[in-house]
Amino acid sequence: MSIDKLFTPENIAVVGASRTVGKIGNIILNNLIRGGFKGDIIPVNPAVSELLGLPCFPSLADYGKDIDLVVIAIPSTQVKDLIDECAKVNVKAVIVTASGYCESGPEGAVLEQELADLCQRRDIRLLGPNCLGFMNTEKSINASFAGDMPEVGGISVFSQSGALCSVMLDLAIDKHLGVAKLISVGNKANISGIDILSYLARDKQTTVIVGYLENIISGENFIKAAEDAANKKPVIILKSGTTQAGLKATVSHTGVLASADTAYGAAFKRSGVIRADTFESLFDYASALSMQPLPKGNNVFIITNAGGPGIMAADAVESAGMNVVECGAQSGSLSDPQLSLTGGSLIKVLGDIDPAGYANAVKMALGDPGVDSILVVLTPRATTKPAETAKAIAASIDGVKPILAVFMGCCNVTVSIEQLVRAGLPCYESPERAVTALKGMGEYAAWKQRPPRTVTRFKVNRRRVERILSRRQRTGMLQLGEVKGKDVLGAYGFHVPEGALASNAEEAVEIAERIGFPVAMKIVSPDIIHKSDLGGVFLNVANSEATEDTYDLMTLKISKKVPEARIHGVYVEKMAEKGLEVIIGMTRDPHFGPMLMFGLGGIFVEVMKDVTFHLAPITEQEAIQMLKSTKSYAMLQGRRGQDGVDIAAIASGLQRISQLTTDFPQILELDINPFIVGDFGSEPVVADTRMTLAPLPEQK
Repeated sequence: MSIDKLFTPENIAVVGASRTVGKIGNIILNNLIRGGFKGDIIPVNPAVSELLGLPCFPSLADYGKDIDLVVIAIPSTQVKDLIDECAKVNVKAVIVTASGYCESGPEGAVLEQELADLCQRRDIRLLGPNCLGFMNTEKSINASFAGDMPEVGGISVFSQSGALCSVMLDLAIDKHLGVAKLISVGNKANISGIDILSYLARDKQTTVIVGYLENIISGENFIKAAEDAANKKPVIILKSGTTQAGLKATVSHTGVLASADTAYGAAFKRSGVIRADTFESLFDYASALSMQPLPKGNNVFIITNAGGPGIMAADAVESAGMNVVECGAQSGSLSDPQLSLTGGSLIKVLGDIDPAGYANAVKMALGDPGVDSILVVLTPRATTKPAETAKAIAASIDGVKPILAVFMGCCNVTVSIEQLVRAGLPCYESPERAVTALKGMGEYAAWKQRPPRTVTRFKVNRRRVERILSRRQRTGMLQLGEVKGKDVLGAYGFHVPEGALASNAEEAVEIAERIGFPVAMKIVSPDIIHKSDLGGVFLNVANSEATEDTYDLMTLKISKKVPEARIHGVYVEKMAEKGLEVIIGMTRDPHFGPMLMFGLGGIFVEVMKDVTFHLAPITEQEAIQMLKSTKSYAMLQGRRGQDGVDIAAIASGLQRISQLTTDFPQILELDINPFIVGDFGSEPVVADTRMTLAPLPEQK
């Protein structure tokens, strides 16, 4: 059943309406009246006949007509009995404000599930429980106990936390930001954050969606809803719980490097959600995106009346990956005598410039095709006229290029900040906050311009992989080492050096002589994960005598160091050509599915943790973007006389892992480490790999 009627009811009943000031039933009833709702407001309380000037009814049925929305402000233990009464008067939706449900423990969780099931059977949508309610400024509905109604506008806010919902409302009012909807989702027993996203995506009044989430249960459905919404309007979300440890014990590099928060970041990146890192940045982003157009590029022009703040702004712009540009390079020399260039890339407005000079600088930048965004920085001085300057800047807005203002200070600029916001120009307290908002705008603009997603399907031997994995799962051998792991990867088109497993020294020599020297020799044991740490890897073994000696020495050392380890033999393999060692892999998130990982090998992954993640399935463009997002990308391209490597080959490897792990959900973790990549046109080599499988249901 649609949730539209929840937000656009023709009449609203408040069960538990009270005359006692401070009680929730009194606050909600008072808020509905003060909000100016045009439909019938129906207080329900059997103890009184009139409340706040309205006739009060003993029960819902006594109203005598159908009711669209019921706000339930009674204890949790009494709510279930009321749902059947709601069904008798064809109620479409209810808001349950009471706590005492799943947030209170196991008994509360049972009570909540019973309430949700009952609403489902009665075809009634449930907001909450444990929520503040909602506001719809367009319909003058304040069906909440959150506070006063904000100004009408286009920003819609939803929050899993009722307390933060109130804070968001207070911030919106303080910043003079117009609000369309404010929704407290509470425990999400029936109406989830995904439902709210889908509703706000098609809500005509909403131009920007702002949300606070603590968890997401259905990752796939969230991505679909968020991507659909982001294609229509900006979606900004603050996700808490970022310092959680990993969701499960892991043995691969990929699993160790992925935290519980990594999947959310990857999901937001895939779906076009702008992620707010702090509570303040939620409304920093919302202000900019609700008032200004998206930038068409990364070139930022800075106007300032003070050198220090201008340098701060320039540092922030470059640190954010954008460019500080000189204005007038394409439009001609500066004609205003009050303006002068400093440093070749930053406009310096003289300290005693008048408001008209600021306006002229803005107009000049708007007319320069080399400028994509404008940052106006003002500091209060004895000769500065902040209010007049704000008015002059606001009059220059053309709605084509984004302009963000930074009016630094407190008392002397407060009035001018309000003027700017009311004129549609977001204003910030520091250059850094403004630049962060501008960066978010640029990333969202780039996402909107992305090419259509086309996932390549490679020709592979899927049946061979099915046989290998099913056999291992049936026998409970869920760790695939190098030998079986390479069998799987070879079936999916990866280049695996020729090799075989030797169970004694003579077999090792025979294999080495057949495939040709030099060879690599590696211990094979299901009980040894990091072979090289224990002396279980020898490279560049040059001849038959060395092969025999290496076999005996390796097995002797390992048996002494790890006497309990089961040794299956030694894998003898043709040495790979030299190249750049990278790591590619996958770890499966329980909510969002396979997360692909890329990073350089060695210190870059072990110490610097310079890695990037992306959700599967992945396109070629997304795979290449993964590589570009690492600090070490320059090494892939080649620098200081060093040749670059075949970037497309790494991207292809990521796509093949994507296909493998979406084809086989029983693969929980996978590492190819190292994946040796050469120059353009060469074939990358799987030097080592390991995988972890999920147990069969009956084995859990």
